[in-house]
Amino acid sequence: MITVISGTDRKDSMTLRVAALYTKLLRDKTEESVHLLSLEGLNVWDKQGKLKEAEQRLLIPSEKFVFIMPEYNGSFPGILKTMIDNSDIRRCWWNKKAMLTGVADGRAGNLRGMDHMTGVLNYLKVNVLHNKIPLSRINEEIDKDGNLLKEETVKVINNQVDEFLKF
Repeated sequence: MITVISGTDRKDSMTLRVAALYTKLLRDKTEESVHLLSLEGLNVWDKQGKLKEAEQRLLIPSEKFVFIMPEYNGSFPGILKTMIDNSDIRRCWWNKKAMLTGVADGRAGNLRGMDHMTGVLNYLKVNVLHNKIPLSRINEEIDKDGNLLKEETVKVINNQVDEFLKF
C-alpha cells in the first residue's frame, strides 16, 4: 500500500493538487493500493480522533509514502511534523520507504525542506528515495485543474515515480 501525503492543511492548496496528480499517476502505474491523505481538516493534535483513524486506515498499513511538501519559511510545514510526532512512530514509520517532492512559488522548490524532512525520516528509520523533485514556480507548472503544463516536468515526475515503484 502507498499513501500520498499532502503536507499542508491550507484549504484548496497547490500542494493538494500536486498530491492528487501523484496519486492518479501512481494508480495508473501500479496495481498496489494507492491512497491520498490530506492534512486539510485533519486535527493532528487529537490522537484519538481523525488522526487515529488515519493511522489505522492509511499510515500503519502503508509500506511506502509520498510526501508532497510546500515550502514554509525555508522548510516544510509544522503541521506535517506535528502529524508525524503525534502518530505511533514505530508502527507508522519504522522500516518503511518514502519519496519526497517539494512545492514552492519560488525558485528552489523547497530543496531545504526536503533535506530537513529526509533527516527526520531517516531518524525514524524510513528509507528515502534519492530522487527528490523540487517543483519550483509551481503556478507555472500546474493549472487549476491539476494538469501539468510542461512536458519536461511530466517526464521528470514519471521517472521519479517509476524509480519509486522499483525502490
